[in-house]
Amino acid sequence: MNWSEPMKLIRPLAALSVVAASALVLAGCASNADEAEAAVGGEGAGETVSFSFQNNTAGEDEDPVYEDVTVEVPKNPENVVIFDMASLDTWGTLGGAPVVGAPLDSVPDYLSDFVADDAINAGTLFEADLLEIEAAQPELIIVAGRSATLYDALSDIAPTVNLSSEGSFQEALERNTAFLGEVLGVEDEAADAVADIEAQIDEVTELTADIDSGLSVMVSGDSLSALKPSEGDYSGRNLRGGLVYDVFGVAPITDDIEGATHGEPVSFEFLKEYDPEYLFVTDRNAATGEEGTQSAEVVLDNEIVHSTRASQDDHIVYLDPVAWYVVFGGLETAQIMIDDMKAGVA
Repeated sequence: MNWSEPMKLIRPLAALSVVAASALVLAGCASNADEAEAAVGGEGAGETVSFSFQNNTAGEDEDPVYEDVTVEVPKNPENVVIFDMASLDTWGTLGGAPVVGAPLDSVPDYLSDFVADDAINAGTLFEADLLEIEAAQPELIIVAGRSATLYDALSDIAPTVNLSSEGSFQEALERNTAFLGEVLGVEDEAADAVADIEAQIDEVTELTADIDSGLSVMVSGDSLSALKPSEGDYSGRNLRGGLVYDVFGVAPITDDIEGATHGEPVSFEFLKEYDPEYLFVTDRNAATGEEGTQSAEVVLDNEIVHSTRASQDDHIVYLDPVAWYVVFGGLETAQIMIDDMKAGVA
């Protein structure tokens, strides 16, 4: 998958007109929220949860452009389409019904049980197949991060929320888990799950307090990029790269790194020059499954890397590439990240 492809909406204009006309006939003067409320069955039928958020309409590599939005979300919806893997993670972990649509090629194996066997392929992390989605008649659509720019088009189909990070990793996890817990009527379970994650993060930071310095890097192709702490800038380009430092308390070997979605390109000599005690590696090659690329272990198998303190002390920590690069959020993913750090620094 090419993560850098520009976002496009897969929907012929002629089909748009037909579907729009049909929707008007079926819906009359009812709003999308009204339709969703009427469609929800079982406990909580007809009830809604009000959710307010700042919708970022800019792309992943662009400066954010926000608008304030409030959406009425039906409680206990059965037909849900989720584009954001972190949201899919938390939704399924809290017991939400298997979703009827998602970007199927991007769903990690460990989240596959959260997707219905007959689910539609809703597109990609950057694109939406609006015809397929509308045919599925979802009661709720969830976007975030890479898919945030799809909000306007998808909100014409059904109530749509953008769960992109607002604030730190922990703040976003708590906020989004609380919201989804309220939608599913499992508020106490959601609060307990977040408390457990936070307690385990505290355990990891006690371990990392003994590390004098670390460096988080990303391997892409045969190249290396250094990642920096977010320094309070929790936009998409910084939040993911800073997780090792910001969430798990690793002291960075240097602050002289430029913030970028995939980090600042550096040479192998950079590793030798700064020589951190620990090296934390995210393998983007493995995360994207791009053909013709080597694993991070192979790329880092050279004399310069072998001469570093991290290599000689067996302190090169390979992080789960899908959890740290693709998802980097959600309850089960947070557990994977915690386990990675515990195993790497214990």
